[in-house]
Amino acid sequence: MLVIRFFRIGKKNQPCFKIVVTDKRKPPRGGIFLEEVGFYNPLTKERILNKERIKYWLSIGACPSATVYNLLIKEGVIKGKKKAVHKEKKGAEKTNLAKEASSSLEKSQNKEESGDKNNKEEKEEKTEEENIKRVDIDKFD
Repeated sequence: MLVIRFFRIGKKNQPCFKIVVTDKRKPPRGGIFLEEVGFYNPLTKERILNKERIKYWLSIGACPSATVYNLLIKEGVIKGKKKAVHKEKKGAEKTNLAKEASSSLEKSQNKEESGDKNNKEEKEEKTEEENIKRVDIDKFD
């Protein structure tokens, strides 16, 4: 599978990127890639894109990375909505998980309330039996 992605060049604290087409399984280290289709400097916001070649690779089936995809939309090479590049914060994930857990608990409680009374009585009997067994085991210890 082909991917259009950034290949970092430049010194420390001075990033520059080549936009290259490469195989997804092989990162473009050492300058080994199929074709260079552009250049991007995030410090000066300089962009040089070979739009014809990018459209050619996209037509073949190359998938751009999320950041390159957003850059192509900004430059007008392709149309669509931008992708979210940054992940959610850890705290936000925990709050989402807590909300899901609380909603699932409420659903399960609602199901129990709507269930037959016989099922409740059977559950109560089972819990009483378990408690009796625990008490008996504690006496022998």
